Amino acid sequence: MIALIQRVLEARVTVAGRTVGEIGPGLLALVAVEKHDQSANVARMAERLMGYRVFSDDGGKMNRSLADTGGGLLLVSQFTLAADTSKGTRPSFTPAAAPADAERLFDELVTLARERHPTVATGEFGAEMTVSLVNHGPVTLRLTA
Repeated sequence: MIALIQRVLEARVTVAGRTVGEIGPGLLALVAVEKHDQSANVARMAERLMGYRVFSDDGGKMNRSLADTGGGLLLVSQFTLAADTSKGTRPSFTPAAAPADAERLFDELVTLARERHPTVATGEFGAEMTVSLVNHGPVTLRLTA
């Protein structure tokens, strides 16, 4: 499981002109499920999303987590993160999980996140989405689980 996280001042996902998910300050996580992923990967990713220290403490160091700050979490499925780009000029998506498996595990991640954190929004699985964000820092990191 892969998550590209961005520390944001705000983020929003729209589908066909309607807002389906939005947060204020917090984390935007673009999430890809790979073929070999299981529930253990989902649990580990939820743990990492809540506990990864990317927010500044009083001394200006990235020493606070989403759980510490209480910021929002916007989870957006993005299978293209699982692409194999090692050859040629066109990505191969063979590492990505089949859509039904990916949706099941992504939904499991959303459920775990909502059990652990008060503000969790999502995009719409499988839809063509527009993601708008104001990256803070900028801080962008790739997490795996």
